[in-house]
Amino acid sequence: MSDDSMVELAISEAKDKMAKAVEHTRAEFASLRTGRATPALVENLRVEAYGSTTPLKQLAGFSVPEARTLVIQPYDKGTLKDIEKALQNSDLGINPSNDGSVIRLAFPPLTQDRRKELVKIAKAKSEDGKVTVRNARRDARKDLEGLQKDGALNTDDLDRAEKDLDKVTNEFVAEIDKAFGQKESELLEV
Repeated sequence: MSDDSMVELAISEAKDKMAKAVEHTRAEFASLRTGRATPALVENLRVEAYGSTTPLKQLAGFSVPEARTLVIQPYDKGTLKDIEKALQNSDLGINPSNDGSVIRLAFPPLTQDRRKELVKIAKAKSEDGKVTVRNARRDARKDLEGLQKDGALNTDDLDRAEKDLDKVTNEFVAEIDKAFGQKESELLEV
């Protein structure tokens, strides 16, 4: 393997880890309630059904007939009570209404205090994502420094590779910041 391909491999692995961190952060943002009904709020909720824990999206279909109403229709009516129980035990703070065939979640408008609290939570999730991106950079830097110690890279090549790595890191951090900005404006929208 040539020295350049080893550097490219280290940076490529870091990019993959950073991209996963950005996607995870976006998924975390999607699970924050904004006052609008969206399946992303509950689709990964774990439900105890059929003797195991299963994500809700594998047990039911979702529809949003109105902006503040989410309808959950189980594929098997036998799981209705299990789904209702999981929703009641979740941190959504919404009481599900069960009519025997579907479950309705009515999302009340958010108070200003709750909006600010959700923005703080989103900010913390954004910081977690940035830390993960920076950890990927740190790991790649260790790999590059190891290549230099082995004599595979000279100091100039190491500096160039680290600058490339920093550029990539800044791009992914900017993506997280952009996603946070969108979520923040969505949360504060009345």
